[in-house]
Amino acid sequence: MSPPAIIAPSILSADFAELGKACSDTIGQGADWLHVDIMDGHFVPNITFGAPVVTKIRSHVAKPSQRHGKGTFDCHMMIAEPKKWVKEFKKAGCDLYCFHYEAAVDSTAAESPESTSELKTSPKELIRYIHDQGMLAGIAIKPDTKVDVLWDILESTDENEKPDMVLVMTVHPGFGGQKFMASELPKVTELRKRYPELNIEVDGGLGPGTIEEAADAGANVIVAGSAVFGAKDPADVISILREAVNKRRGKL
Repeated sequence: MSPPAIIAPSILSADFAELGKACSDTIGQGADWLHVDIMDGHFVPNITFGAPVVTKIRSHVAKPSQRHGKGTFDCHMMIAEPKKWVKEFKKAGCDLYCFHYEAAVDSTAAESPESTSELKTSPKELIRYIHDQGMLAGIAIKPDTKVDVLWDILESTDENEKPDMVLVMTVHPGFGGQKFMASELPKVTELRKRYPELNIEVDGGLGPGTIEEAADAGANVIVAGSAVFGAKDPADVISILREAVNKRRGKL
């Protein structure tokens, strides 16, 4: 049976003038996690915010009492040098550090923002490093990346090198409000077929109008930004997303 629904509203669509309150309110309205989009202007063209903002909003949302629990900060690291920022985001209150495969295969092994290294990192090495810092590890792929690149990672014989979640982007990363790309759902279907118990996240264009397709494909971690934060009744939208996923458990 696939894992239960996890609804992770993207705070990129929240009111930044009252961000702490918006995060707290969303958890109160039924969200499980908060999806925190970190963009550096290099890996993607947009810039959002960094660890100091995460530190501030962490004070408004209680830390999860268990792995994958309510209040998890799911930090989606759309950055060129993901290893450099692991410790900083751990200190800020990140619970799940989700880096991009595309960055991990082309970045250094430097372990802090101010340091440099001639050595390269790798997805497996980075997952191990994240786990060693006491966080969950996620790995994301862009629409242009084939899902096949993940097989070697997911089938590692070392549990410490396996991700706790895979994120399949259903838009091109960098900006909110884009149209949902159903063309990416076969990746989700293949992941669910191979790994029935894996947390599989989809991010981009998700809402009541697209959740059925994503749930049919096998996604269980649902990122929704404007669909939740822009709704007249966010709690109702969260409930709709959850029901769509949970009614398919055991059927996939």
